[in-house]
Amino acid sequence: MSNSAKTRNPAYTPKDATQERRFPLRELILFGVLLIAVLAVYATMGAAYSTRMLVEAACYAILALGLTIQWGYAGQFNAGVMGFVALGGFCAMLFSVPVNDAFWGTELPGELGRVLLYGIAATLLVVAATKLDRLGVPKKLRTLIAVVLALVLYMVVISLLREVTGEIQSRAGFVGGFGLPPWTGWIVGGALAGGVGYFIGHICLGLRSDYLAIATLGIAEIIKAFLKNSDWLTRGTATVSPLPWPTPGPAELGFTLSRAIYLSFTAVVIAAIFFLLHRAYHAPWGRMIRAIRDNEVSAAAMGKDINKRRLEIFVLGCVLMGLGGGMLGTFNSLFDPQGYLPLNHTFLVLVMVILGGPGNNLGTILGAVAVYIIWIMSEPLALFLMQLAVAFGEGAFGWDAPSNMDSRALQARVLVIGLLITMVLRFAPKGLLPEKIKNHS
Repeated sequence: MSNSAKTRNPAYTPKDATQERRFPLRELILFGVLLIAVLAVYATMGAAYSTRMLVEAACYAILALGLTIQWGYAGQFNAGVMGFVALGGFCAMLFSVPVNDAFWGTELPGELGRVLLYGIAATLLVVAATKLDRLGVPKKLRTLIAVVLALVLYMVVISLLREVTGEIQSRAGFVGGFGLPPWTGWIVGGALAGGVGYFIGHICLGLRSDYLAIATLGIAEIIKAFLKNSDWLTRGTATVSPLPWPTPGPAELGFTLSRAIYLSFTAVVIAAIFFLLHRAYHAPWGRMIRAIRDNEVSAAAMGKDINKRRLEIFVLGCVLMGLGGGMLGTFNSLFDPQGYLPLNHTFLVLVMVILGGPGNNLGTILGAVAVYIIWIMSEPLALFLMQLAVAFGEGAFGWDAPSNMDSRALQARVLVIGLLITMVLRFAPKGLLPEKIKNHS
C-alpha cells in the first residue's frame, strides 16, 4: 500500500463525487422578473382578467411538463400535443355534463352498445387473422386474409354505427354526459390520452425522431377530425357549454374569487406533479432514461430494455397532456373541437419548453407562465402601440385609421412568439434554466 493511501484522511471525499450546492441566484432573478411582470399585468388589466390568465398558464404548465419529460428526459419529439389535449377536454365534457334523458331514457343506449360490441368482436377477428401463420398459413395469404377481413368488417360495423348515430342525433341531439364531478373526467382523460399514447408509441417509437414527429402530428389531426365530425358524441361544431367546475363558479363567488380558488386548486396539482417528477428524475429510473437518451447503444449494451423505457416515458407525458387538457377545458367551461389548433396547443407548448429548458421541470414551469403572459399580452400591447401610431399619423400626416386594427393586433401574437423563439435559440439554446447534469468521477 502506498504512503498516500496510508496517510489519507478517512473523511476525505473527492471533489467531484458530490454536487456542490450553489445559491440559486439565476432562478431567483428569473422568477423575480416573472413576478414583476405578473404584478404589472394585474395593475393594468385588472384582477379578474389577470387571474384567468394565470389559471390558463397553469394548465399550460401541466401540458409543458408532459412534453418536457418526453423531449427533455427521453429525446422524443411529440408534435401531436393538440390531440392529447383534445382527448382530455373531451373526457372532461363527457363526464361532467348533465345526463341527457332524451338519450338514456330510450332504447338507443342498448343499440349503441350492441354496435360497439360488434366493433370489438370485429377487431378481435382481425387480430386473430394476423396470427394465422402460427397455424401454418403462408404469411402472404395471412396478410391478404387479414386485410380483406378488416375492410369487410369495417364497412359492416360503420354502416350499423351510422344508423344508430343518425337516430341519436335526430331524437336526442347527442348522448350527453354522465353528470359526475369534473375531476373524474380529468383522470379518465389522462388515462385515455395515455392509452392512445401507448398505441402510438408501440408502433412509432422505433422510428427516427423526425418520423415520430410526423406520426404524432397525423394522429392529432385524426383525433380532432373524429371529435369534430362526431355530432352524436360531441355536438361537433355546435360545441358543448357550460361545463361545471369542481370548485364554486363565478355565479356563486364572482369572477375574481372563483378564478383564484381554481388557480389554487391547479397550483396544488402542479406541485404534486413537480414533486413526483423531481423524485423520478433523480431516481435510478430517471438516470436510466437519460442514459438511453444520451447513448442508446451503450444503454442497450448494459442490458436495458430500450423500447420499454421509451414507451413508459411517452405514455407518462401523454397522461399529463390529457390531464392538463381536461383542466383547461373545464376552466374555459366550453368544449369546442374546432378550438384545438396546432398553433395554440402544440407550437405554443413547444416554445414554453424551449424557453424554460428541456429536461428542467422548474424551468418548464417558468417558461410556461412567461410565454403565456407574452402570448396574451402581446395583443393589447400591439393594439396600444397601433393606436399611438394612428393618433400621431392623423395629427401629423392626416392618415385614416384602418378599420381592422383589432385583428391586426391579434396577429401580432405570432410575430412576437416568433421573435421570442428566435432570440432564445440564438442566445440561450438550452433554455433560461438548462437541465442540470451532474458529473461523477
